[in-house]
Amino acid sequence: MQNELKNELHNILSGKSKVRFGTIIQTITCYLDNGEKASSIIEVEKHFKSQEAKRLEDYVSKENLWIENIDFSQYVSEGAEQKVYLNDSGHVLKLNDAIYYSSWKDYFYNLLLHNYFFSDTAYELLGFTKDNETLYAVVKQNYVSITSNTDLSKVKTFLTLNGFENNRNNDYINRELGIILEDLHDENVLTQNEILYFIDTVFYLTDVFWKK
Repeated sequence: MQNELKNELHNILSGKSKVRFGTIIQTITCYLDNGEKASSIIEVEKHFKSQEAKRLEDYVSKENLWIENIDFSQYVSEGAEQKVYLNDSGHVLKLNDAIYYSSWKDYFYNLLLHNYFFSDTAYELLGFTKDNETLYAVVKQNYVSITSNTDLSKVKTFLTLNGFENNRNNDYINRELGIILEDLHDENVLTQNEILYFIDTVFYLTDVFWKK
């Protein structure tokens, strides 16, 4: 079962299989893949990401993916990685600069994994914007109205049943798949009518994931 799931996830990340709102994310990921010069040296990661961002901006300009009409007066909140704005009564916009990731490609992998595991709060990538020379992805997501505080023990039970082990605080790992899922505190997992909604996830892939 786990091998089948891993193969399915590999196909999604490579663009061979579909996932909700995945097409544009997969297209951009494949574009970045084609121009990537891999390096595992930590010292050059920042330089690599800046080069990757430049290629991404060139693609965004070519494909007319710049978003110019964000209503910044609809500001809701922000964290270390993103800013949140109301879009309409049923959706929010999130501006994310991929700061949690060593590459933009890893951020897009995170979106695809989220959309696979939590399709009810799937991210729809609308385009990109810049603010003070910082590049942001603009994603739309269903707005979740909270009806009660989230019981983190229920989050733990749900994830454990789905193969994720709680390894520290609000972080989880599926050792067999090679997937890390972090930062699942009660502001990133909301409860509406007794149902858990994962609205902000941070997925990382380990070397185990890439091994056949």
